Amino acid sequence: MDLIDAVAEQTDLAKSKATEVVDAVFVAIEKALRENQEVRLVGFGSFVTAKRKEGKGRNPRTGEEIVIPASTSVRFKPGKALRDAVN
Repeated sequence: MDLIDAVAEQTDLAKSKATEVVDAVFVAIEKALRENQEVRLVGFGSFVTAKRKEGKGRNPRTGEEIVIPASTSVRFKPGKALRDAVN
């Protein structure tokens, strides 16, 4: 499914306008996550950032120990309505 096509069809917007709307939503989500804010889409779910600590691992080819740097990841937690719709 193409999200832009689906939005254009559901809202009777031109595909170019639907593209602007979808892009604006994604930009807003990205900006909030960059600022470590939770993004809640009521009835759908939440996006949050999570910090991972630096850790140690092994190179599977050589067995050499390596340092895995700290990083930030994005997590999605589906809302009850979405979970119920999928199940």
